[in-house]
Amino acid sequence: MTLLLEEIKIGDSYQEEVCENLSRTQIVMYAGSSGDYNPLHTDEIYTKEIAGYPSVFAHGMLSMGMTGKMLTNFVGDGNLTYYGVRFTAQVFPGATLTAKATISDIREENGTKIADLEISTLDQDGVEVIKGKASAKIG
Repeated sequence: MTLLLEEIKIGDSYQEEVCENLSRTQIVMYAGSSGDYNPLHTDEIYTKEIAGYPSVFAHGMLSMGMTGKMLTNFVGDGNLTYYGVRFTAQVFPGATLTAKATISDIREENGTKIADLEISTLDQDGVEVIKGKASAKIG
């Protein structure tokens, strides 16, 4: 899939549920695949009693990866030219995440049409856990 210039306009958006009921197993599996074994993500006792959080929570990059899946579903594989985010809240086990991309600009860069996108991922309570920007080539 590739965004086509004649089919999009500024303000168009795409939304997708990227995770339903995030499990502790998924968080630990991500720790293993990334090599990031920070106890905030894997050790409930440390996280609650020492760090003072209500529970372990997902790695920011896990949430970013799930949001990135939504982006490539929207703009097509190989079309992203930029993707950057800020992690704005923790994602706890049980979370359901919905990611949204909205076209904020359509421009030309070195002879290529580019769509700039505003990115937001919310949890089931409407809390924004990711805020970011992306750009993608338009066909």
